[in-house]
Amino acid sequence: MKKTFLLFAAAMFLSTSITLAQSEPVVLISTSYGNIKVKLYNETPLHRDNFLELAKSGKFDGSVFHRVINKFMIQGGGNAALGTIDDRPNIPAEINPKFIHKKGALAAARMGDNVNPQRMSSGSQFYIVQGQTYPVERMDQMSERSGVSYTDEQKKAYAEIGGTPHLDMQYTVFGEVIEGLDVVDKIAEVKTHQADVPVDPIPMKVTIISK
Repeated sequence: MKKTFLLFAAAMFLSTSITLAQSEPVVLISTSYGNIKVKLYNETPLHRDNFLELAKSGKFDGSVFHRVINKFMIQGGGNAALGTIDDRPNIPAEINPKFIHKKGALAAARMGDNVNPQRMSSGSQFYIVQGQTYPVERMDQMSERSGVSYTDEQKKAYAEIGGTPHLDMQYTVFGEVIEGLDVVDKIAEVKTHQADVPVDPIPMKVTIISK
């Protein structure tokens, strides 16, 4: 009887541990173009926790998507009126080959390699990938040139939903859009000034749905 109880307890503990490991925080980015729901990867805990802290404190609220490039990405998360100033400490890179720049990928902006060879991430600025599609044959060619290896599933993602593969292994991807890819498209298509700044500001509000 005691042995049976211990086995049951062990099974319950394992089940709970798996459930916790699979649970990923979900955050809502609200804009005038609609809502974007993203999940944050547990495999990138430094970026996950930093993003949650900023969302909880309301620091993102009222900031804007200050850099928008159609067929590429939308960028925001700064804390100034135009969303271009980042005064938080940089975050150590958590680049993981498991996470690619497919459409909807949530990644951290950063300074270039010439001043940031460790590829540390911005303390608040992020971008969401829009990109474009790439046939599998093109991905094979890009892989040969870059040295980045892709699984068949990752190649399929680039072929079917698109993304920006030339950024892979260069920036930390720490989440992905689970609802609202159409909103990303709408924002990416807005009219912009020089430096890719939207003519009409696009403010955001970020709230935590689940941790």
